[in-house]
Amino acid sequence: MEAGTITQADRPAPRQGPALGGRVRRVVGDALGTWRGKVGLALTLIVAAIAFIGPFVGPSSLALEGAPFEAPGGAAGTLGGDALGRDVLARVLDGGWRILLIAGAATILAIIFGTAAGVVSAYRGGKVDSLIMRSVDVLLGIPQLVFVLMLLSVIGAKTWLVILSVGLSQAPQVARVLRAAAQDVSERDYVKAVAAWGVPPRTVIRRHVVPSLISPLMVESALRLSFSIILVAGLAFLGLGTQPPTADWGLMINENRVGIAANPWGVLAPSILLAALAVGTNMFSDAVARANLAGGRTGDPSLDLFVTASADPKDAQPLEEVPK
Repeated sequence: MEAGTITQADRPAPRQGPALGGRVRRVVGDALGTWRGKVGLALTLIVAAIAFIGPFVGPSSLALEGAPFEAPGGAAGTLGGDALGRDVLARVLDGGWRILLIAGAATILAIIFGTAAGVVSAYRGGKVDSLIMRSVDVLLGIPQLVFVLMLLSVIGAKTWLVILSVGLSQAPQVARVLRAAAQDVSERDYVKAVAAWGVPPRTVIRRHVVPSLISPLMVESALRLSFSIILVAGLAFLGLGTQPPTADWGLMINENRVGIAANPWGVLAPSILLAALAVGTNMFSDAVARANLAGGRTGDPSLDLFVTASADPKDAQPLEEVPK
């Protein structure tokens, strides 16, 4: 390297800003300061507690306790019997954790795929942007349920395929939202300055673009989770999710709808829990979005003087000549 050339390694380490975890705590704290955030989180936690603690405290969900569609309070239990005489309350307590795990895994998959597609498209631009977003447009043109049913009808109702298909069906929406947010971040001076210093694009995206998108990521995660829960429950209702005799809230609605006049709790109990969970996650995501608009910062505070401490000296590139 010629004398007088300045590289990233020659620059002093900058002052560090708030950590990513601090920004998450700040946004969540502001959201919980509103009634929407409190009610939404409370509903979500109550349903999640029922789903994950219920199997350990309830009786067997497969035991035949009474007559089909037996009224509440009889031999079948507090909420009566289902289509085969099994305890409705026991099946409600045992039927939620599978939906939450499958929906949660599908949401994580959607966020990973959607964020990768949206951020790379926004940062790269040009032909890469056109190729990725036109592919996203094609997927957006296919209704989510139709897309999922198409995959499941070809291969079969397998748990891993349900997770993959639901995740892929949600990813285009995430990509659209994250692309719009990443375009604004990518045009900011500190991102351009880091790129000008020769930092590899993957490092710029990982260290400076994605951390600045934490608020839209949180909102999208909550929204996609609520949609995934309803979609997974709908697949179980159609017989393409959890299979009998396993307890499942979506499957329970389908099994007991014919006897709703005799014992409505076989349908009402799982429906109420699914609705409460969807409303809760949506209310909390709305509170996060409002908190971010009210006072959250979307910039990357870890930069000072257009330099970052995360730059690896081995990635240093000659950028300017010092006048002799």
